[in-house]
Amino acid sequence: MTQPGVPAQADRGWFGHPRGLSTLFFTEMWERFSYYGMRAFLILYMTKALGFTDAAAGVSYGNYVSSVWLTPILGGLIADRWLGQYRSVLYGGVLIALGHFSLAFTALPFFYAGLTLIVLGTGLLKPNISALVGSLYEPGDERRDAGFSIFYMGINLGAFIGPFIAGGLAEKVDWHLGFACAGIGMIFGLAQYVLGRNRLQPGIERLARARAEQAARVAPGTTTAGGMTSDDWRRIAAVLVLFLFASLFWGAYEQAGSTLSLFADRYVNLEFLGIKLYASWFASIQAGFVILLSPLFAWLWVRLGSRQPSSPAKFALALVFVGLAFVLLIPAGSMAQQGIKVSPMWLVWAYFIQELGELCLSPVGLSLVTKVAPVRLVSLLMGMFFLSNALGNWLAGWSTRFVSTAPLTTLFGVIAAITIGAGLILFLLLRPIRNLMGGVR
Repeated sequence: MTQPGVPAQADRGWFGHPRGLSTLFFTEMWERFSYYGMRAFLILYMTKALGFTDAAAGVSYGNYVSSVWLTPILGGLIADRWLGQYRSVLYGGVLIALGHFSLAFTALPFFYAGLTLIVLGTGLLKPNISALVGSLYEPGDERRDAGFSIFYMGINLGAFIGPFIAGGLAEKVDWHLGFACAGIGMIFGLAQYVLGRNRLQPGIERLARARAEQAARVAPGTTTAGGMTSDDWRRIAAVLVLFLFASLFWGAYEQAGSTLSLFADRYVNLEFLGIKLYASWFASIQAGFVILLSPLFAWLWVRLGSRQPSSPAKFALALVFVGLAFVLLIPAGSMAQQGIKVSPMWLVWAYFIQELGELCLSPVGLSLVTKVAPVRLVSLLMGMFFLSNALGNWLAGWSTRFVSTAPLTTLFGVIAAITIGAGLILFLLLRPIRNLMGGVR
């Protein structure tokens, strides 16, 4: 175990990274197993078991998934002011498990209560586990982006397994058994987290020291509103600008759980090489590609070192990639609306292109916030950045109504045009955003 005070650069006990990364990797893996395992069949459950219309299911889905990403700002504030990162993650995991087990009951009040508990628990867990990952590395440690890419692989390992197991149980056996399976996954994550507590201690203490040092460095007369320097505010402004572009990315990417889930269920040939497929299984494809590609991207960022694209440039690339994925789906949508059951490979290749974008944005965005945020507000800023997921998920739920009311070619074309256009605009804004970031790449 790394002792307190040992520089993060010297801690290379887990594939060249701090040992605490393994604890957070597997904790997040099981939490994402529970979240994505349930999310994969949520809209199918509402339309098939609860009898919701597409529009009503889309609204409920959008409200839920956007709230999951809205509450992290509150969870970040709670951690920064009262609970600290470690306890916030622990309590959040307990609420998430209780939420999934509530969904295992058939009565409709348990359905809404379960979703509410998951929303509150994720708000506590999500920003703070990412802040803990950042605390494992010292400022300037070039392993940080690579570490977040590895952490992100853990996220997607859970997201890959969850739909196959929980989604398969839900569609083949019983919906509520799928919900219970998701809850068991979260229990595994909590056990991993508690057992690995000692490995996280250096990072927890590093956060505490950094807060104290930052407070001591601020000279009288150099602060502005909120006790922060003007440089702090410029960096926060950079995060907010990137938040807007990230929202558009997630609005397109999260169609996988809404419009593309219904597209798979209604328009895709759900048999491949003699194997019966389930619509919920397609949610695993994105995660599967992340698992395959994350080591490549982690190696690439380390290999390039100071020559790698800046974080805003990676965001711009992400928007272009996700737009190109929907360009690919336009002919599939045209065939589907002619009554042709399209090959599942259309979605497979579209998700592959999307993942090139996600790996340029999501782990990089998490890393960026831990680099530019004032240390005493790192969890709060992480929560603010997750608001981009909230807005994007709400847009994904809102657009569900167009699956049955608008031509699929129009729906896919509009999404492609918005995201590619936003990516090109962001390329034009790289220099002023980098200036706001104050030299942080």
